[in-house]
Amino acid sequence: MSIKQLPSHLINQIAAGEVVERPSSVLKELAENALDAKATEIIIDIEQGGLKRIRIRDNGMGIPKDELALALSRHATSKIASLDDLEHVTSLGFRGEALPSIASVSRMTLTSRSKNTEQAWTVTETASEDNIDPEPISHPAGTTIDVKDLFYNTPARRKFLKTERTEYKHIEEVVKKIALSRFDTSVELRHNQKTTLMLHPATTQEAADKRVARITGSAFIEQSLYLDYEAAGIRLWGWVGLPTFSRSQADLQYFYVNNRIIKDRVVTHAVRQSYRDVLYHGRHPAYVLFMELSPESVDVNAHPTKHEVRFREARLVHDFLYRTIHKALADVRPDDDNSSEAQLAGRPELRQQRSFSQAGELASQSSSYIPQQGRLGMPVAEQLTTYQKLGQAPAQSFVPQASQPSAEQSLPVQREDDADIPPLGYALAQLHGIYILAENANGLVLVDMHAAHERITYESLKNSHTDDAIRSQPLLVPLAISVSQKEANFAEEYEETFSKLGFTINRLEAERLVIRAIPTLLRGADIETLTRDVLSDLITHGDSDRVNTEINEILSTMACHGSVRANHKLTVPEMNALLRDMEQTERSGQCNHGRPTWTQMSIDQLDKLFMRGQ
Repeated sequence: MSIKQLPSHLINQIAAGEVVERPSSVLKELAENALDAKATEIIIDIEQGGLKRIRIRDNGMGIPKDELALALSRHATSKIASLDDLEHVTSLGFRGEALPSIASVSRMTLTSRSKNTEQAWTVTETASEDNIDPEPISHPAGTTIDVKDLFYNTPARRKFLKTERTEYKHIEEVVKKIALSRFDTSVELRHNQKTTLMLHPATTQEAADKRVARITGSAFIEQSLYLDYEAAGIRLWGWVGLPTFSRSQADLQYFYVNNRIIKDRVVTHAVRQSYRDVLYHGRHPAYVLFMELSPESVDVNAHPTKHEVRFREARLVHDFLYRTIHKALADVRPDDDNSSEAQLAGRPELRQQRSFSQAGELASQSSSYIPQQGRLGMPVAEQLTTYQKLGQAPAQSFVPQASQPSAEQSLPVQREDDADIPPLGYALAQLHGIYILAENANGLVLVDMHAAHERITYESLKNSHTDDAIRSQPLLVPLAISVSQKEANFAEEYEETFSKLGFTINRLEAERLVIRAIPTLLRGADIETLTRDVLSDLITHGDSDRVNTEINEILSTMACHGSVRANHKLTVPEMNALLRDMEQTERSGQCNHGRPTWTQMSIDQLDKLFMRGQ
């Protein structure tokens, strides 16, 4: 067959196969164009799930008359002009393929008026039209793009679409992602002439919280931490859900790079590692996070739909994400100080910020639903001797009766000044040998005794293990395993890394390794499988945390068995010692399995419960 030049409309339809997957794909491209045009107001009308109509109107800069026809041409754009521009892309769109691709599979009308003119112009583009002549029309400053009868000329594509309800759900999700990317832009979504989503501009922290709550649900914003941290030329800010607010699916994860929603393995892996010690097995974290870095540090031209990016220093990004989120979660400790007036280190347009610490150190705080949890200004000194006594003869439970043996042992500690009351307060009693009831300045605190002590013991074991480094023991009979040549090369290249992890691994042949020593704590583990998994991580991510994960699981089991059990009676001093250690222990809000260790009931909540003042 001879080589032929494809007609322009067929070229556009081929391009549409990459860009236009379904109605939501059309909306994404058009909404991004509106944001690139500096729109502060976007109105979206959808009919029949987008199959009949998708109309988007914005108040952006508009398109001059003499550029309307050019806007519908392939590879015509105002966003880049050279290779240097491509390496510093700050706009959401830049290829110049969206409008002609969409027009090739629909009946599209483009109407626009630039802000420095009085007359608006409109053009209608179909797959068969090559000559486009703008016509005058009445229209406010900005642009309206009306897409009707999507895939009318490509029925095979139309067959793959789902029901109207399903397609609209995809559109709604795209609108939510767009709305989260720009808090200063109002967004209205209407489906079949009915308003389904109305979001006003958010220029304060309170308004931003409300927008996030409107999109993700109020439960997320009530059980999340706000963080804002910058280092190594990278800034990370946004909301991360508390470990107790986890999901059965990864359906509440929004991550933006320079205001572009993305999905990236480096990001997902870093966030998952951050939640490693505090998330219940099989659960997924929830977050709305924004990363800002120089445009030349990220390649946005990695995928036609622009969902994926490539970081030029992926390892730096991974470590920054992991350390920042890990620190934020580790610093969640009971703290009743709600009057901090520290200088705000958040976004300049969000003036009513929560407080952050100075000198670049991140501090975190949840919303009003959860008691403020931040770093305590007291030294960490875990009272291990107190808990060693827990394994001895059971102490007598506190019951407020005169028959108790000693007032010193039975009566709760009292303080006249609320300012002197610790965050978790002072123990009052023990309930069914499981829960500790305590009183603090805000009201009632309920603590799961076993879960709290399990976390304290686990963190102590981890710290001791880290201080002693990973000890290894030689194998009586070295273990030889067969691997691919690529895996053997990586094992040889990362021999020092394996050594730090407690392994001694040598290469016998081109595709054969021998393991001569392993970490002491892993002597009963499946070493061959673990080694293969570590090699897989090294090939994929350049690093591996599997050995530490395996060791931590063993330490977690040791902590669980070594912690105070249910129905074990504690004296009031012992209960107070447990509360003090909780206040000083990282991640004390959750046990090793992700379950909450304590909860707060304020006086207002108690009053409502008993209908006081009503």
